[in-house]
Amino acid sequence: MRDPRALYELDEAIEVPTGLPLVAGLTGFADAGGAVAQTIESLRSTLEHTVVASFDADVLFDYRARRPIIVFDGDHLTDYRPPRLALELARDELGRPFLLLSGYEPDFRWEGFCAAVLQLVERFEVSSLSWINSIPMPVPHTRPLGVTVSGNREELVEAMSVWRPTTQVPANAMHLVEYRLQEAGLPVAGFVLLVPHYLGDTEYPAAAVAALEAISSGTGRIFATDALREQGREFVVRIDEQVAENGELGKLVRTLEQRYDAYMEGTSLRSPLTDEDGEVPTADEIAAELEKFLAFRRGTDDEPPHPV
Repeated sequence: MRDPRALYELDEAIEVPTGLPLVAGLTGFADAGGAVAQTIESLRSTLEHTVVASFDADVLFDYRARRPIIVFDGDHLTDYRPPRLALELARDELGRPFLLLSGYEPDFRWEGFCAAVLQLVERFEVSSLSWINSIPMPVPHTRPLGVTVSGNREELVEAMSVWRPTTQVPANAMHLVEYRLQEAGLPVAGFVLLVPHYLGDTEYPAAAVAALEAISSGTGRIFATDALREQGREFVVRIDEQVAENGELGKLVRTLEQRYDAYMEGTSLRSPLTDEDGEVPTADEIAAELEKFLAFRRGTDDEPPHPV
C-alpha cells in the first residue's frame, strides 16, 4: 500500500492534546433528513475549530460525479468552493476539546483513506470514535427518532439501539473506518439515525438534534441544540398541517404510529417497520410513498417545510 501520509497535509504547528474523542460525519451517501450535513454545519458554525489535517481532494474526490460549486456573477466568476475533507480540533460548549472529521466521503482510495485515519488516530492517541449516519425508514415523525448503534461499545448499544437487524447494507467509507478501528481495539460507536422515509429528502432538524445527542452520549461533550430544536418545532407544525390536509398521508402516518407503538410495547412484532403480515416494505414501496408526499408538497400553495 502507498504511504497514507501522502493523502493529507498535517499542520505541525497545531498543538493537539492526546487522548481526545474523535467525532466523524461524512456527506455524500444516504444522508436521510440531512442529518449529517445539518449536524456538521451546527458544530462548525457554533464551536471554535482549527484545521489539523486536510485531505487531498484531487486524489480522493470524483469531481465529475459531484460537481463543486462555482459562482458566476454577471460576466465573471467570483467564488469557487472546493470539496473539503478535514480533521479539526474543536471545543464543545464547555470548552472541552475533541477531534472532528468532516467533509465529503472519499470516492477513491478507501483503504488508503482508512489507513490515513488510523495513522492520525495513533498519532494523537484518540480515545474513541463516534460517527453519525442516517437512513430513511418507515417510521412516523410523531414519535421519538430512533437510533441503531454499531460498534463495540456495548453500553451504548444496550442503552440506545432500538433496532438491531442482521442484514447486508451498502457500505460507506466510515463503515470501513469503524471496522478497522474495531479490529485495532479502539472503542467505536456508529450512530445510524432512523429518519421517517417521507421526510428523507428534506432537511429534518430533529434528525440533527438526535445526532448531537448521540454524539454527546458517545463523547461526553456538550453541544448547543436550541436553534435546531426551534427549527424542528416549526418544521413539525408545517408537516402536521399537511398531514391533516391529505387523507392518504394521514393514513400512512397513523399506520406507522400503530406499528411503532406495538413494537415499543414489546409485542410479537419484530420491528416497527413491518406491516400486518410481518413483511418489511420494499425500497420501491418506500420510494413510492416518498414520491406521493413530495408531489403533494409541490402542489400546495404553502411554503414547503424546507427546500429539497
